[in-house]
Amino acid sequence: MRVVDLDRDMRDVIPTGTTRDSEFLFARMTDRTLGLARPGPGRRILDVASGFGQDAIALARRGAWVVGAEPSARMTALAALEAGKCDGPLPAWVRGWADGLPFASRSFDAVICKGAIDHFDRPTRAIAEMARVTRPDGRVVLAIANFDSLSCRWARAFDGLWEQWLGRPPRRGRRHYDVPQDHFTRYDLDLMREQASAVLELEVVEGISLAWGLPGWTRSVGRLPESAARASLLALDAIARRFPSLSDVVVLAGPPRAA
Repeated sequence: MRVVDLDRDMRDVIPTGTTRDSEFLFARMTDRTLGLARPGPGRRILDVASGFGQDAIALARRGAWVVGAEPSARMTALAALEAGKCDGPLPAWVRGWADGLPFASRSFDAVICKGAIDHFDRPTRAIAEMARVTRPDGRVVLAIANFDSLSCRWARAFDGLWEQWLGRPPRRGRRHYDVPQDHFTRYDLDLMREQASAVLELEVVEGISLAWGLPGWTRSVGRLPESAARASLLALDAIARRFPSLSDVVVLAGPPRAA
């Protein structure tokens, strides 16, 4: 039996930029995901697992006709309240589960799913649904956390040394490389490619951010002058873009495969 919470409040898992490296990561992930959807007048865009609706609202502000699909009644209501504070064109909100999208095939020019697919219990079916509702010349854009990033590898190795070789007690709390309990899938680049390429012709596979979550780096970049911190974050991001297997987040995009 499949049991789901259709009234879930996801405010506790929506990332907030409390540190410089977090602010940079989430801003870059948003900018790149929305940019690859090519928003503009006449474009029809679907935001899957739209949550608070901030991305759907941003796309609508760029002139696109946008639908936010979200299964949670609570989050859909919060998104509508947030949209009510804004002027100009607004998205339409639809209650919909990602692996059974309530739209006709080839309905949208682009579909985005940012930072949510690892919460899905049937991600391959969800990606197939996104491909189905996208036009042949359109694009599906996925942004996924990489739990095999360089940062996660370093932190796991350090904690292993700390606990096993030095005999120190485990660090308290969830480490950033631990997959949260509300995630169904622990993604690395190979798994992302495997699932996405089954139904998409991948045109874009690139990384975003490097070293996010490493305590020493987070503290160091927080102490730097703003200009130096920005330059450092951009330099690491440029490396991540070329080497997505090491990056903190991976963005994949492409049109549906021909049936």
